[in-house]
Amino acid sequence: MKLKIRLCYKLFLIAILFIKGLIIAGVVFPALSFLYSVRDAKIKRDALKTRWLQRFSTIVNLHIIVDGELPKRRAIFVSNHISWLDIIVIGQYLPTYFVAKSDISSWPVIGYLARQAGTIFIHRGNKQHIRTTAEKMVWLLKQNSNIVAFPEGTTTKGDEVLHFHPSLFQPALLTRSAIQPIALQYEGIAKHLAPFVGDDAFVPHLIKMLTLDKIEVRLSFLPVINGSGKNRLAVSIESRDMIWNKISESSSVDNSASDNIHALKHHCH
Repeated sequence: MKLKIRLCYKLFLIAILFIKGLIIAGVVFPALSFLYSVRDAKIKRDALKTRWLQRFSTIVNLHIIVDGELPKRRAIFVSNHISWLDIIVIGQYLPTYFVAKSDISSWPVIGYLARQAGTIFIHRGNKQHIRTTAEKMVWLLKQNSNIVAFPEGTTTKGDEVLHFHPSLFQPALLTRSAIQPIALQYEGIAKHLAPFVGDDAFVPHLIKMLTLDKIEVRLSFLPVINGSGKNRLAVSIESRDMIWNKISESSSVDNSASDNIHALKHHCH
């Protein structure tokens, strides 16, 4: 009974948060654009977006361990992709624009919020649209904005890192922006339940996340890649390898610790 009451309470808080999000996106953002300069309006929008994501993080009880440092200048952050939660995890730490697959644009409520927040939607396989997306990314980087992209183009269970699409790296090379890989790893029970893959639907998955006591995740900001003299394929491979090495290294440590515990238990018996 207690669990049901807690779940209902969390769902109520999420509903209130989405209503606030709709008001911010539909009323506050346009008002800021009218009342302030482009630069000041952006700063205020970024602060509101960050606070909204931090509130979401609190409701789902994200426990985040952060490794590494953020770059001091504009950057494209490239991350492995496991769940819609990735956006909540990363977005609360830095003002940024996300690159997302076009499907999300049509999601009820969330699609609208994502559009109003400036999300860049990409149609996979459409070369003309990919070019348009790259132009948007170049323009944002020239405005000293940060961008987060998921170059795998889809989600995984977190136990692998798929091939990275090199085209997403071209805007960083054109604008000489920093390229910083991010390794995301869900831990504990969330390692098995957080992945949002295949035919998963958002609402049932959200409810599953709300039933957890906490969602543990490690967010590792890896060293910035020097793109000077490199092409987009080279930097895509380098960033993918850095993320995979970090995940493999953490998995090896976890397995080693688990083996030691089992060995100790066996020795005690």
